[in-house]
Amino acid sequence: METLTRRRFTATALAAGSYSRLLGANDRLRIGVIGCGGMATGHMRGLVRTKEQDNTEIVAVCDVYEKHLQQAAQLTGGKLYKDYRAVLDNKDVDYVLIATPEHWHYPITMDAAGAGKHIYCEKPMTRTIEQSKKVVARIGQAGVKMQVGVQGMSDDSYETAHRYIQEGVLGKIVICQIDYSRNHTGGDFWTRKPDPDVRPGENLDWKTWLGQAPKRPYDPDRFFCWRRYWDYSSGIASDLFIHRVTRIIKACGLTFPERAVATGGKYEFVHTAAEIPDTMNILLQYPGGPDVLLVSSMANDTAVDHVIRGHKATLHFTRTGFVIRPQREFAKEMKEIVHEKTGAESTELHHRNLHNAIRKNEPLKCDCRLGYYGVVACGMGVQSMRKRQYVAWDKAKERVVRA
Repeated sequence: METLTRRRFTATALAAGSYSRLLGANDRLRIGVIGCGGMATGHMRGLVRTKEQDNTEIVAVCDVYEKHLQQAAQLTGGKLYKDYRAVLDNKDVDYVLIATPEHWHYPITMDAAGAGKHIYCEKPMTRTIEQSKKVVARIGQAGVKMQVGVQGMSDDSYETAHRYIQEGVLGKIVICQIDYSRNHTGGDFWTRKPDPDVRPGENLDWKTWLGQAPKRPYDPDRFFCWRRYWDYSSGIASDLFIHRVTRIIKACGLTFPERAVATGGKYEFVHTAAEIPDTMNILLQYPGGPDVLLVSSMANDTAVDHVIRGHKATLHFTRTGFVIRPQREFAKEMKEIVHEKTGAESTELHHRNLHNAIRKNEPLKCDCRLGYYGVVACGMGVQSMRKRQYVAWDKAKERVVRA
């Protein structure tokens, strides 16, 4: 799809932007869904379930695959669109949910902001670091709200951990570690079966789906398992690590890493067409500390403890919140602290936070700036692994350079 022309962009932005400024606290929020596959279906079910409570309505659904589009319309009652730009032209739409493959996040986000629409964009915010940098600038100019879909930020554990860390309860933070490991013999990234109903040129617009990605003949594996290919995704890094590293960034109040190094490979799923690794580890060094270790394998689901280690105490994240336990040297001067979380890793809560941001200017749980920090951390790891070299962050120019 071509981006909006300058004239159309300006007119749409003025019209939609003025409407969003007039939106009252009790007005119904009307949502357009762009990308109606599996992840989007989970979002839509939640939004339909909570529509009365949250005073929302899905009024538009958009997809390039007719089957997904019809299913979304049945679920939501929304008007059908095949071109996302028409959704942005719809003055009835207050905000858009972008749940497309990763390579479409950036152009749709930029056009949505230009059209004055508030945005919920699935993670990662963009495919590349440079794209994220541009999104942050555009969102600031447009004055719209943007929630990045790291829904774990709607669990209060990480902002609460940040308060304890700021107060010095853990002492100087030196090392953080967190993982996202799975073990699948079927489904997930590796052996998901394609839908036999797809007929490119009839019920799937393959050319549009590719967008600015390299032009290739239709490949059902690339369409249904796009996370396996560098053209559209970074696999473990952009689909899984983004969830984990954002938690550490939030809890520790971090911004950009200073350096990164990563290793990984396709060790178990060597006979699949996937290009991404099934096992990956990233080590990030933040200025003055801490080091952050991200661990993942898609061939072994044994968990690694999720911890933030300080000189005085260690914070252990749990399923119910977290526990802070003093180091032996400081056991006499501090007691164990237990936090029982409120909120949850929930797309429903994450959307509700966006609703409150639009209506009442409530702070977003994962705004575009936090989304940018996550993309940089994971993106540096991917570049290091693929180039087999240490990489560094040029903070003046906000770009990755060779260390």
